[in-house]
Amino acid sequence: MSYAGLVRPVIDRVHMGVRALALPRLLPLYDRWGRDPGFETSLYAGLLARPMGAAAFAAASVYARKPIAPEIADTDADGTRALTPLGREVALAVQEVVGAAAEELWSVGVPPNRVSVERLCELTGRLLEAGAATGGPAFGAMSPPYEPEGAGAALVLTSRLSALRHHRGDAHRAAWAAEGLSVEEVRELTGGPLWERIEADTNRRDEPVYAVLSEAERWEFASGLGSLPDGLRG
Repeated sequence: MSYAGLVRPVIDRVHMGVRALALPRLLPLYDRWGRDPGFETSLYAGLLARPMGAAAFAAASVYARKPIAPEIADTDADGTRALTPLGREVALAVQEVVGAAAEELWSVGVPPNRVSVERLCELTGRLLEAGAATGGPAFGAMSPPYEPEGAGAALVLTSRLSALRHHRGDAHRAAWAAEGLSVEEVRELTGGPLWERIEADTNRRDEPVYAVLSEAERWEFASGLGSLPDGLRG
């Protein structure tokens, strides 16, 4: 298995664990704003940094079940989306809640030899810089993510990992498009030779981003993320 294929589930586990803890804390905020969570809960760190062009939004949202409400993001004639004042308030609150959830989650049961969150921020930052040469439209819109001045390492790492996941997302979309599939057809795949071929092609397209790290750093990154509590396992 390629390194990209090996580290993907580790990144996803950390990402999903933090989101699972943060979501119940976001719902009261959305009730206060009188609306339901939209796709901004996934794109907040990119939208806070810059407007998102139509092609980038289409790539990032191809699997999305929930749209972004017009009250959250304006859409211009070219299809570019930019946060409204309310949208910026919402996105900042989402980032803060996600960061706080990660800080709480990762401060529990810390082994003394665990790779620090600060070090993981550094390694992920280098991956994002390298991804500028290999990432697709969604990654380009999400990286570098917005990082508030003085932000803690947990908030920074959650935002950077979210951006990094879009490097693989772009790779995956390119892989199934190369097979002539639609997103509906991809959703129906549950295994088999075609799925395995798409996964292998996705790994191949995603792999170059990790070349910026030495072999020792790649294993430091994977093991460091793997040691973070995720809240998903008892």
